[in-house]
Amino acid sequence: MENQPSVTVNNPYGLSALWVSGDLVSRSVLILLLLMSLASWYVILTKLWDQRALRKSAKSVDKQFWNAPSIKDGVDRLKKGDDFRGIAEDGLRAASHHDGRLTDRIDLHEWITMSLQRAVDGVNSKLHNGLGLLATVGSTAPFVGLFGTVWGILNALVGIGIAGQASIDKVAGPVGEALIMTALGLFVAVPAVWGYNWLLGRNKVLQDALRNFASDLHAYLVGGVKVESGAGGARPAAAKAAPPVR
Repeated sequence: MENQPSVTVNNPYGLSALWVSGDLVSRSVLILLLLMSLASWYVILTKLWDQRALRKSAKSVDKQFWNAPSIKDGVDRLKKGDDFRGIAEDGLRAASHHDGRLTDRIDLHEWITMSLQRAVDGVNSKLHNGLGLLATVGSTAPFVGLFGTVWGILNALVGIGIAGQASIDKVAGPVGEALIMTALGLFVAVPAVWGYNWLLGRNKVLQDALRNFASDLHAYLVGGVKVESGAGGARPAAAKAAPPVR
């Protein structure tokens, strides 16, 4: 027998056919899923970039800040706009301006603690920006896709009922197109959930670094020593804190 040439049959059903033959509701669902996917990937990539910059700053603190001859010199060695520099500036400002009617009843220790805590909380708030969007996308995208599937199946059944034909091509095609919506919903939700959990774990590491830096800075500004964890207590600071100006 002679080999017969294979015939390629184009699939008349798929995402393109769903867009062409879909109504306003189905197209709106597709656009919404696309926007949710783009937004989640934007948050994931931008947060990874911000975390990378903060991790790089945390590694350079020991080399640039703590080896400086004074706290002020250490602040100047850090880049402008750096989160660690912002925390150090707030702590140094609190130590140098502990005066006025509102602060004369608060001792230096508590005043510096509150200033550093506010600075750390501000950085932590920046780290969590966008994570709520990822959680929302991860929890709602499957339901958005499921809504598109239900709507597509409903339209397919209505069309079959009007035509009065229930052949396999009349049923499988529209139903298969409708199920694409559910697959797209999962395709959008899975990266969002994965990115949320991954970024949350990385944030915890950075928060520990910020908290340890603020604690060491507090010890410098109040007692002139840096408390080393696991080193058997405190050791003299290499950089002396500037005396508070009253």
